[in-house]
Amino acid sequence: MITRRHLFFAAPALAARPGLRIATFSVDVTPPKGSPLCYSLVVPAERTESPLLAKGVVLYPSGQKPIVLCAVDWLGIGGESHLRWCATLAKSAGTTPDRVAVQTVHQHDAPGDDSGAAALIPANIREGLLTPVEYCRKAAERVASAIQSAKPVKVFHFSTGSARVEGVASNRRILSPDGKQFVFQRFTACRNSPYCDAPEGVIDPMLRTVSFYDGERAIANLHYYATHPMSYYGKGIVNPDFVGIARESLPGFHVYFTGAAGNIGAGKYNDGAPENRARLADRIAAAMKASLNSAQRRAVGRIEWRSEAIQLTHRSGVEYAEAEIRKTLNNDGAPSKDRASAARYLAWWQRCQSGQPNIVLQSLLLDGAAIVHMPGELFVEYQLAAQQERKNDSVSMAAYGDYGPMYIGTAKAYAEGGYETSIVSRVGTDAEDLLLGSVRKLLR
Repeated sequence: MITRRHLFFAAPALAARPGLRIATFSVDVTPPKGSPLCYSLVVPAERTESPLLAKGVVLYPSGQKPIVLCAVDWLGIGGESHLRWCATLAKSAGTTPDRVAVQTVHQHDAPGDDSGAAALIPANIREGLLTPVEYCRKAAERVASAIQSAKPVKVFHFSTGSARVEGVASNRRILSPDGKQFVFQRFTACRNSPYCDAPEGVIDPMLRTVSFYDGERAIANLHYYATHPMSYYGKGIVNPDFVGIARESLPGFHVYFTGAAGNIGAGKYNDGAPENRARLADRIAAAMKASLNSAQRRAVGRIEWRSEAIQLTHRSGVEYAEAEIRKTLNNDGAPSKDRASAARYLAWWQRCQSGQPNIVLQSLLLDGAAIVHMPGELFVEYQLAAQQERKNDSVSMAAYGDYGPMYIGTAKAYAEGGYETSIVSRVGTDAEDLLLGSVRKLLR
């Protein structure tokens, strides 16, 4: 829960001659064998194919406190855990939690961290149901240690680039011809339906990159693209999937942030066959290279960090009420995965009852560029709307920050129906106006 002391305000702009230093960090956060994956919605970890990483940068603008941008190869980090991550990394960087953005990449063969939910699970079934709080705490501390020991270097230039990604993203929600009703769910893998080949629908086809340079050398490249980052999953094989493969295939230091991908996946181009993972990775890597090649460099000038704490309200309806959630949580006959989900639902419900802000939105503003950091599994329409606020600038979005609210649809999507606006979304139709209003403030 975010109390009044967590309210944050925009930092002042730099003086006329700003300076910037930057440090990079990369930490292995792969869970041990037997760990729950995907909040216990899939089988536990049996082996590791490739390590999961927490990667990011620390920006040290002259005259300001540091800014931390961190992307973690986990499914989600929500609630009290997200606050803990931000506070832990802030302390190591010598800054405040409002100047730390922690996002997950959202691979599904990966852990989820929600200590508030773990505390609500009955003790007799708690072991092994959600990723152990102690392991998650130590992972954050390892990242903090890497930040503390990282060596910042001075940068004088940054760049923005973009490239179209071919053959990856498609909208997961197939609607009726009049566009008013959900008719088919085209998940990350789609097979045995004519709807699999339906048009891509509403997506953001562009991968965007922000890079920072020491002379001619790129110190860090930050990539942003909106799609669910899974080719296939649920086999107990820990891996960063195709976006992680693409990220690590390029020379230099690269960080990948998943954009507003709540209703976006690779279903049009992926039937779940294992060999498609490499194909999708190649397509993302090709777009990363093209984006880097399109880079438009400029001198470091404006560096401004903004944040705003807001209160998202809990979804109304009997099926979302506390009594219904507790009925599942306390039902000894319910599947363990359902009880684990109920614990997460209850943790979010409790956060919404405080009357205090429960989510923080953030933005980094540079000359000609902006990066917006958002919570949950946002629909891609939020990303497209943010870009319309600054049509002449490069606007990137990193979603999957605080995972407490889970899916966040557009207001009209709740009337259409479908998976993303079912019980897996814990906010209601009022979220759209509140979030878009805050985005406008962060970008103006």
